[in-house]
Amino acid sequence: MEKRVVIVGPAWPLRGGLSTYNERLAREYQEQGYEVSMLNFSLQYPNFLFPGKSQFSDEFAPQNLIIDTIMNSINPFNWIKVGLKYKKLKPDLMVFRYWMPFMSPCLGTIARIVAGNKTTRLVCIADNIHPHEKHFYDKILTNFFVNSIHGFLTMSQSVLKDIKQLVPKKKSKYVPHPMYDNFGDWISKEEAKKKLNLDPSVNYLLFFGFVRKYKGLDLLLQSFAKSGLKDKGVKLIIAGEYYEDAKPYQDLIIKLNLSDAVLQHNEFIPNSEVYKYFCACDMVVQTYHSATQSGVTQIAYHFNKPMLVTNVGGLSETVPHGKVGYVVEKNETDIANALNDFYDNSKESYFINEAEKYKTVFSWSKITEGIQEVSDG
Repeated sequence: MEKRVVIVGPAWPLRGGLSTYNERLAREYQEQGYEVSMLNFSLQYPNFLFPGKSQFSDEFAPQNLIIDTIMNSINPFNWIKVGLKYKKLKPDLMVFRYWMPFMSPCLGTIARIVAGNKTTRLVCIADNIHPHEKHFYDKILTNFFVNSIHGFLTMSQSVLKDIKQLVPKKKSKYVPHPMYDNFGDWISKEEAKKKLNLDPSVNYLLFFGFVRKYKGLDLLLQSFAKSGLKDKGVKLIIAGEYYEDAKPYQDLIIKLNLSDAVLQHNEFIPNSEVYKYFCACDMVVQTYHSATQSGVTQIAYHFNKPMLVTNVGGLSETVPHGKVGYVVEKNETDIANALNDFYDNSKESYFINEAEKYKTVFSWSKITEGIQEVSDG
């Protein structure tokens, strides 16, 4: 009899990195012969709590995936109903995604009820334990959730350390974020620029993903201005929706005299369009103020793109400095120097070759192996 796995967290029609990851993980389990389903939110965030324009994807439903869209993040009666349903179903394994304390009451209640069947093993893939934007209630909510789970997988050493401090007696393991290989095939830089209506003679850097304070777009703009790359014909693409007030960034672009050097595609980039941006750029730049791990890094690896990351959280764990790009300190001078070094010393080809070799370590099978390891009682 096939083992049954349930992945608990965002899935289609919800959009974003968590949904993409969960779908790719489900495909991995299918390829390994498991019976897989996804337990999704019918209501993930109340609209007044969601910072973006829409929570929902415009793309078609994924084929051959069972998605049970019934969780309501704010309704305790729903949590009990869902918990009792899956307690009765007795899947062999439930894999919970945890990324913010707001979800703790919902996920923790469901996990506690399911655990009552004494059969299902409960594992958490923890993206964060301590959120980027902190609140006084975070610790209470997080403790409620983590104490309902049998084992933990993290994708950064910093989150692993947090887990070990909270629940030292529970199994936990670090496995690097796997490479996203589900955003389409590589195309030439020339073809990608044409698809995006970009000037074929211009070099482009890429900031990708939703914009929030911790992502450090302000630092990137200041560093880009300091580098003087604008005068060498290099431009910066900002591809992603603002999840906070855009005005401070727009004001900064004007103040730094970068209006002609910054291209803003400030909407959610659907999965089917992602490849164009990565293939069109020379390097992907992540000047985060704080971080755990980054899915953007793993998209860049898929397209063999050089990267610049700041030395925060788990970013440096997956980007070897001087091999596939740069790991720099979080200041304008170091970032600007690295940007100039990339172009002045023609590092692109070398970094591309190294990325192609290094990315083989980021496999999805290592994630499922890690989950199995921490799930064993």
